Amino acid sequence: MSPSTSVIIPARNEEQTVGAIVHAITRDLADAVDEIVVVDDGSIDETARVAADAGARVVPASSGPGKGQAMRDGLDATTGELVVFCDADLYEFDSSFVPKLVAPLLDDPGIAFVKAVYRRPLGDRPDEGGRVTELVARPLLSLLFPQLAGIVQPLGGEYAGRRAVFDAVRFDEGYAVDVGILIDVAGRFGVESIAQVDLGVRLHRNRPLAQLAPQARAVMATVLARAGVQTAAG
Repeated sequence: MSPSTSVIIPARNEEQTVGAIVHAITRDLADAVDEIVVVDDGSIDETARVAADAGARVVPASSGPGKGQAMRDGLDATTGELVVFCDADLYEFDSSFVPKLVAPLLDDPGIAFVKAVYRRPLGDRPDEGGRVTELVARPLLSLLFPQLAGIVQPLGGEYAGRRAVFDAVRFDEGYAVDVGILIDVAGRFGVESIAQVDLGVRLHRNRPLAQLAPQARAVMATVLARAGVQTAAG
């Protein structure tokens, strides 16, 4: 008997995209996904209604605002033995993302955590997305956690893992939650427990450069803190 699988989507003001994501999963993966939960992180638009109409169970974020808190609330609201996290701002979402992320967990009991690999276009430039990833996260990891230098998308929000793994790690506030989880999983379970799966192309809302400074600062503070470097933010 296959282990049960939960999909968790933290969302804030994503009425334009969250419905299509939920609909694709409920339409295509009824036999593979046991529950899909959207955590509404204080949206002021129709995110909650759109997600519910598409077939998700919607729960409000109760631990305070921020992606990390919403993810933890989603974990607490679900019961699946395997957990898949997915961002809510993806365009042209491919439901195959979910089974591809889960497959290494089913195939190999030694795998604890699976990160997505994908190309991230920026407008008409096919490989120019992920600016904070390439300019901040990956250089910092290569310097301070060189064992993670091969992780292609350390800030990507699409990943899967065993519930016991997520229960054992910290969910940081805001933008830095994804890289914090990655570092903690490697530290507690070993880099060899992490797999990567190619999902092709990921299309999402790209923010203007001026809006990326808070994200870059949060990522730097989290990586430095995990390395034992004290900063003003920590």
